[in-house]
Amino acid sequence: MANKKTKKSMQPQEKKVLFATSEALPYVKSGGLGDVAGALPKALMANGVETRVILPLYSDIPANFHNTMKYVGYTFVPLGWRRQYCGIFEQKYNGVTYYFIDNEYYFKRKGIYGHNDDGERFAFFSRAVLEVLPLLGFIPDVIHCNDWHTGLVPVFLDVFYRDGELRNTKTVFTIHNIEFQGKYDNFVAGDLLGLPEDRRSLVEYAGCVNYMKGGIECANAVTTVSPTYAGEIMDPYYSYGLEGILQARSYKLSGIINGIDTVLFNPQTDGALFAHYDKDTVFDGKRKNKEEVCKMINLSFNPDRPLIAMVSRLTTQKGLDLLTAVAEELLAADIQLVILGTGDWKHETVLKSLEKTYGNKLRVIIHFSPDMASKLYAASDIFLMPSKFEPCGLSQMIAMRYGSIPVVRETGGLKDSVKPFNKESGEGQGYTFYSYNAHDMLDALWRAIGDYFYDRDNWAKLINNAMTADFSWQRSALEYKALYQKI
Repeated sequence: MANKKTKKSMQPQEKKVLFATSEALPYVKSGGLGDVAGALPKALMANGVETRVILPLYSDIPANFHNTMKYVGYTFVPLGWRRQYCGIFEQKYNGVTYYFIDNEYYFKRKGIYGHNDDGERFAFFSRAVLEVLPLLGFIPDVIHCNDWHTGLVPVFLDVFYRDGELRNTKTVFTIHNIEFQGKYDNFVAGDLLGLPEDRRSLVEYAGCVNYMKGGIECANAVTTVSPTYAGEIMDPYYSYGLEGILQARSYKLSGIINGIDTVLFNPQTDGALFAHYDKDTVFDGKRKNKEEVCKMINLSFNPDRPLIAMVSRLTTQKGLDLLTAVAEELLAADIQLVILGTGDWKHETVLKSLEKTYGNKLRVIIHFSPDMASKLYAASDIFLMPSKFEPCGLSQMIAMRYGSIPVVRETGGLKDSVKPFNKESGEGQGYTFYSYNAHDMLDALWRAIGDYFYDRDNWAKLINNAMTADFSWQRSALEYKALYQKI
């Protein structure tokens, strides 16, 4: 018996993780972080990591969730010279415990971001994450922070909480998009954050207070959402000014690619589709979906004509300037193009103008609907995603799951998830281009369109490769679990 006990004690203990985030499905989402925070904790739980999630109690959270939350208690959170009320609510969803930080002054308003006092709102949230833990009876081994909204958690932990119950707690800070860093005037370090003068350098960078810099400086490990993006953000072209701190802290930087929810995004069960299918029935299934989508958006249907789709924010970051530069050349070919999304006025205007000229080939839907997005993934033959930069990207993975072949630029997660098709070996899932250049993008599209028309055997291989690629969260969850153990 003694030997058995000794053996068991030598095994690594499973870690307790608190996932701190500004958004999470199914409660509230504005972008990819909401998808990650909704899926990764569930995958970690399935792999033996006790994971709980904490986020603000926004008024935008649907009433059916609000009304079924359990009130846990309250405390007051120090924030510079302020002491702010903090209520705590709890709910279990899909086996994961979620905690909600309540303060009506900060969070009872429309929209989760874009307010003049976002710096104060998320400083409060970051401090509250640490302040409420003793009340919850949950002292995590690791707090996993995400983007600038929680970048102050590792800072506050190191400065104010290392003498108490959190003295052994480690932190991971994940950069989902380095463009948004939480930059504020230097007076914030003392007046709002309450940092002692000798610790303010933790958050000061390039003449301002930078919440993301604080997270990078103080976290035990820093991750990004793809290995390629981890390398890219140390280059000034991608780093938005943070290359200095990232180069200095490169020893703790790594990239772990996101996954997708393969239960939610499944052409065999997706309720939005006109016809369900799998890899063995994909051609019949996509034909039926294409026919019904064309009818729905008033495009002529031809089963042998390739339908190209974009589901995207209509911004320069997503490569819209490349598309509009060569749109007329592309639309001169025997193809159809459907674009779904909202974004910058200039891109919306140009695209709608093109639609007037090429109404028999182009549909621009200035709206976003998950239902319509699923329909386009299923109906399209080719999925275009020519991003200027893309930390990870989920759309290309979802498109492949539905048998839509991606054409992507070799950047960030697009490079890591889409391998160019090799006709000799039969490997790869799509078509790629390297330079951020409109005609390089167009060349990749011509290659895809040419194979669609004239090389149907290889097109069938491509679809099979795309639909059988593993983009589940299982792989990512195991990498995060190993990282937690390491730190």
